[in-house]
Amino acid sequence: MDRAKISVVILAKNEESRIKDCLLSVMGFADEVIVVDDESSDKTVAISTELGANVFIKKMDVEGAHRNWAYSKARNSWIFSLDADERFTPELKDEINLTLTKNPKENAFTVPRRNHIGSYWLRWGGQYPSAQIKLFRKDRFKWEEVEVHPRAFLEGECGHLTKDLIHYTYRDWEDFLKKLNNQTTLEAKKWYKYSFENPKKAQYKMNTFHAIWRTLDRFLRTYFAKKGYRDGFNGFMIAYFASLYQIVSYAKYRELKNKDNAPRS
Repeated sequence: MDRAKISVVILAKNEESRIKDCLLSVMGFADEVIVVDDESSDKTVAISTELGANVFIKKMDVEGAHRNWAYSKARNSWIFSLDADERFTPELKDEINLTLTKNPKENAFTVPRRNHIGSYWLRWGGQYPSAQIKLFRKDRFKWEEVEVHPRAFLEGECGHLTKDLIHYTYRDWEDFLKKLNNQTTLEAKKWYKYSFENPKKAQYKMNTFHAIWRTLDRFLRTYFAKKGYRDGFNGFMIAYFASLYQIVSYAKYRELKNKDNAPRS
């Protein structure tokens, strides 16, 4: 089978324990492998360089802008966006090669992901197939330049691949909570900035009633409607923590707003 020209772009920060397996899953598949390192303090850069990746070092300030900058470094028109906690499967690589050698009309493709907590594959609660846009034409796709959960902007059609990408989402529950804490902080900052741009919409989205309702709604949809209960205790914990995202983000947002109104000494 002919091999398509594709650049794999990997974002990493302090991933010395996982970057090797990530890169090994790419070897022999990608025409170009780029690692954009967020000023790691461990051996991430050394391992990536040793395995032949082109390494760029840049501090991440705004996620969407950081990703767009990373993609600009690729030399090929087709890019696969990979994170250090993700792994290609042989089936996915074959499907991508077959798809791209046919010169598809689509400008991007979603890929289903097997999300994990530790070694446990989360099959329910919206965790699978959990497809995301991962493969795209460089000049037809970009992310919204915001701190967290940026929106995807695509020119043209989006296709859907069927073979899985392995995603080791959380090492353990401690890792889950660290990411939850970080992401809710970024979410609160995003809405805090937005409250100056569009106060009316911010007030509608970020208020006590709305936050409580979204917390309850997220749990009910994740655990019952999306059958998270079929993942047992892990499914309950995922649903519970996912619902907390809403109320914790709001609490941090309130804190930022209250600091504005605090009396100056």
